[in-house]
Parts: sequence; structure tokens; C-alpha cells
Amino acid sequence: MANMRPHHTAAIARLRDYTPPPTTYFSLPLSRRAAVLILLYADRGGDLRVVLTMRAKTLKSYAGQAALPGGKADTVTETPFTTARREAEEEIGLPASPGGLPQPWRITHLAQLPTNLARTELGVRPCVALLAPDPAYTPPPGQPLPLAEDVLIPRLDAREVAAVFSAPLRDFLRVGRETRGQPWYEGVWIDWYATAWRMHNFYVPVESGPVVWAPERGNKGRPVVAGSSLPYRDIPQQRARGKDEGARMGAGESVPVAVGREAARLVGQEEEGGRALSAFRVFGMTARILVDCARVAYGEEPEFEHNSHFGDEELIGKLIKSGRLAAERTPGAEITREDLLAASKI
Repeated sequence: MANMRPHHTAAIARLRDYTPPPTTYFSLPLSRRAAVLILLYADRGGDLRVVLTMRAKTLKSYAGQAALPGGKADTVTETPFTTARREAEEEIGLPASPGGLPQPWRITHLAQLPTNLARTELGVRPCVALLAPDPAYTPPPGQPLPLAEDVLIPRLDAREVAAVFSAPLRDFLRVGRETRGQPWYEGVWIDWYATAWRMHNFYVPVESGPVVWAPERGNKGRPVVAGSSLPYRDIPQQRARGKDEGARMGAGESVPVAVGREAARLVGQEEEGGRALSAFRVFGMTARILVDCARVAYGEEPEFEHNSHFGDEELIGKLIKSGRLAAERTPGAEITREDLLAASKI
């Protein structure tokens, strides 16, 4: 972590030392278990960033929304970290096997955060990991160690992921300032979980860092590289996952890092009305998880109002006792206010 600034190095140490409270995750049936990967790395300036995705518009849940890589568990013996790493490999091509990364890069598991409750009735376990070179590695003379943004170019399953981007982790504690008239942070209290719940909205400028876009089917020409120092290189296709979501989009297609408004225009990623996408909106459970991760990492409270507790372990436990989180899931079902009020009385 030679290029990481000292306060970020201290943040990594706090995450390593963090011990989460007892979890309800393993009391959930397999159909209710999910995990996400909070993948951290040091950028060119030595600041700690987190990898995020924008989900494909064709998915059945959370379509077009910002998310952390992750998904549902496959077996009851699968650990949350294994689930998160497997899903990250399938979604963005991040190798899950120890030898899958170029030397001397490796992914180190740092911590697990308390389980969160998703509206889709899943218990979501955040798993924090660091992408960094082996500290014992010494590069050959005259060959500087490449940075993470130069080494890893994601390969996207376009049926699930429309884009991969990143944001500074510590900024999820900040109100921030406007960029091109768009605020960094907006928040509002809403009535959820039968109590007041802070809805965080962060707007990550598209031009603030490298962005990898997955083209729609038919856009299979040579990848567009805009505003990046990275050289062009072919990206092998990923295997198709056999899912029916987004059948009109190609699987395993991607373009190398394309940055900013020009990149959005060139690869055809636009908002409704034909306007070029200027910012990724990170909100809801994903935003809350990132705020909590930053709180643990930096030992600070946010500059904005927030819920003081981490995750939803107590509520999940009550829902399990009430029978609301049984093994059988109804497609499209979401936890209602009535369910939460009933659980809160247990």
C-alpha cells in the first residue's frame, strides 16, 4: 500500500480490526441469503475508492440502479465472502480464484458488516475487501508497479451490469459540493422499517473517474477509449450465465475504460429524453452500506443526519421469529409496513 495516503492506511487497519455483532444471516433460509462485495483500492492520488456497478435496465429488480457487486448464495455452506466473490466474477469479471489476478496483485478480505434487510426480503451481508499488491513484492529495476486502475479492466455480463464505476469511500461521510449544478449529497427522512429511516442520495459524477460501459447488443465494434491513459486491449468474452434477464443484451461484452460525458455519448449510455448521463445516483440500501463502511473505516460520523445503528440484525431476527422470512419466497413480494409493524411487536 505504498501509494496509499496515511489516513486511508489507517482506515484499512480499522476495517481489519472490526468485529461485527452476532449475525442473523445464518438463521435465514438459503433463499433469503445474499452478499455484496465492497471492493476497495488506492487510486493514482493515493485515495481509497470503492467499486460500484449500474445494474442493467432489463433486470427484474433494482433495474438501472447503482449497486455493489453481489447476489444470492448458492448453498447453505457458502460463506458470504464466497458468495460476494463468485457474483463479482460473474458480473464484472473479477477473478475469484487466488491465481486469477496478475502478480503481485491480490484481494484481501478485511471485514464483514452487519446484515442489511432488502425490500426484496433478502438478508444482505456486506463483505469488505482490499485490492492491493503483495507488500512483500519488489518490482524489477526500472519497472514501476502498475496501479489498480491500469491492471483491472472489468469484463461485464451486460445482461446484469450496464456499467462499472468507482467513488472515494470517505466522500460517503461528506455533504460535498456541487458539480455542474448537481449536489454530491441529498438526504431525506422516510417512514420505513416502522420507524424513521434516512434515505441517502449520492450523485457520483460520471467524469470523476474511470467508467466501463457494457454496450447493447449490436454495438460490437472496437471498444471506445475516451479520456483514459489506459492502452487498448481486447477483452475476452465471459461465458453466458443462462439467465433470462435482459435477453436482448449481449453477455460478456464490454469496452475498456471510457470517461465522462464524451464516453457516455460515444457508447450510447443516456438518460430518458436523450440527455447524456452526468452522474450515477447511489441511494437506498447501497448508500447506507457505504455510509456504514466509511463510518467504521474512518472512525467518524457523517456530516449529515443518519440512522445510528449498523445494518438490520435486530429487525431481521424479529421477522424470522414472526415467520415472515420463511424458505419459500413469493416472486415480486416485498416486505410491507404491516409486516414490519407486526415484527416490531415481538
